[in-house]
Amino acid sequence: MAAPPASADAPRLPPPPAAAGDGPHRPAERSETACEDRSNAESLDRLLPPVGTGRSPRKRTTSQCKSEPPLLRTSKRTIYTAGRPPWYNEHGTQSKEAFAIGLGGGSASGKTTVARMIIEALDVPWVVLLSMDSFYKVLTTQQQEQAAHNNFNFDHPDAFDFDLIVSTLKKLKQGKSVKVPVYDFTTHSRKKDWKTLYGANVIIFEGIMAFADKTLLELLDMKIFVDTDSDIRLVRRLRRDISERGRDIEGVIKQYNKFVKPAFDQYIQPTMRVADIVVPWGSGNTVAIDLIVQHMHSQLEERKLRWDMAALASAHQCHPLPRTLSVLKSTPQVRGMHTIIRDKETSRDEFIFYSKRLMRLLIEHALSFLPFQDCVVQTPQGQDYAGKCYAGKQITGVSILRAGETMEPALRAVCKDVRIGTILIQTNQLTGEPELHYLRLPKDISDDHVILMDCTVSTGAAAMMAVRVLLDHDVPEDKIFLLSLLMAEMGVHSVAYAFPRVRIITTAVDKRVNDLFRIIPGIGNFGDRYFGTDAAPDGSDEEEGASTS
Repeated sequence: MAAPPASADAPRLPPPPAAAGDGPHRPAERSETACEDRSNAESLDRLLPPVGTGRSPRKRTTSQCKSEPPLLRTSKRTIYTAGRPPWYNEHGTQSKEAFAIGLGGGSASGKTTVARMIIEALDVPWVVLLSMDSFYKVLTTQQQEQAAHNNFNFDHPDAFDFDLIVSTLKKLKQGKSVKVPVYDFTTHSRKKDWKTLYGANVIIFEGIMAFADKTLLELLDMKIFVDTDSDIRLVRRLRRDISERGRDIEGVIKQYNKFVKPAFDQYIQPTMRVADIVVPWGSGNTVAIDLIVQHMHSQLEERKLRWDMAALASAHQCHPLPRTLSVLKSTPQVRGMHTIIRDKETSRDEFIFYSKRLMRLLIEHALSFLPFQDCVVQTPQGQDYAGKCYAGKQITGVSILRAGETMEPALRAVCKDVRIGTILIQTNQLTGEPELHYLRLPKDISDDHVILMDCTVSTGAAAMMAVRVLLDHDVPEDKIFLLSLLMAEMGVHSVAYAFPRVRIITTAVDKRVNDLFRIIPGIGNFGDRYFGTDAAPDGSDEEEGASTS
């Protein structure tokens, strides 16, 4: 399992200027009581060299793998400050894989701190931090007993589930949603609930054996080895294991001498040769981290996807409407309701009332496309009735905020116990591209038929992004139903071209969009008219800063 040797040594970045009091130290003598152990843990903090960041030591008892979009938290709400631009092309397929960085180094060398410093300095949305600590194998009963007495080697390659690591990293690089185990260091076991990660433009994978597997190495676009003095690593490990994991000094030192140090010499230190960059002194080396971030910015700029909305608009002109499109029959009643909601003089109360009626008809129509199977029930008169019943597992509704959420009451009214998810997609006013800002989806959505709701679809850009999100969460394409009160032909073609098995259902299709990609003749800004907010100055049918559906 050892990593292959490289042809040349990795460049070693310069160490940071020495701080007062830097240098090797020895841990204090072992105390005999738990109270003294805690006191020693506190005193160990003073033995560590100061770092330029001034960060407090990390605290955790379970493994952490977090997807961290930029956000501002206040006492009342969370404001998302940046969105994820498209990670797929007009075919609906991923155009560029996520950029994967590997961070290797000895135990307590500062890998996680370096990773977080890189994330902060990068200042790009949708970065995923994946810790190797999450992927310890499930221990047998005998191994659990060994671990409880500090006799199990957690610093050997065989302690990690490399098959699961590789499959998880592959899916993240492909833009897929993944489930990651959460490891409890106190009980030496995996927790029951796994964590879902999604939305990686950049993946930072850190762990002591990050470079110890050939297949894993091939998935990493940049490999960084954090080189920290062994005495400093021992002091950090003592402090962490005593204060955070309930261990005693004797047990920590025993484990260090028996397993940690030999494993570093045999398995970890040799992998320094395969690293692209070696960072001495870890998180204290801000110069090295700045150089790494500069290189990553240039790599991300090369991978950036550019959307051409004009080309998307003209790609399907004169093509017949796709067979996956179903338009509600234009009866005099449906035509009359459209007349009312399209009329600019219609009051807000009437606009809401007739929009809700159309939504109810649209959802009832959409449910007729769900799979049904024969079933027999017995009537109160004791007679058999040959009928039909839903042949799927469950129905989930997903609304594209904000206009899409107006369709949720109609769905709840006709689908008992339906689950609801939300996706927030906004248009970047500088690039014109849709950006994913937030999503909340029910668990195990991959088994459901999903009704995706947005009130208007013009270019199809937001709808395509929402469909891509569902596919990334393993929802089968033919189980996705896109519902909208009004669509433009351009949007219909864009979605159908990218996702030919998605069922598209609407109450009307308008032929044109204008130069600003607004539906003509259209319905106006649905969200503003429904919620009573101010309309955009151009009277557009798209919400300002909201989804360009």
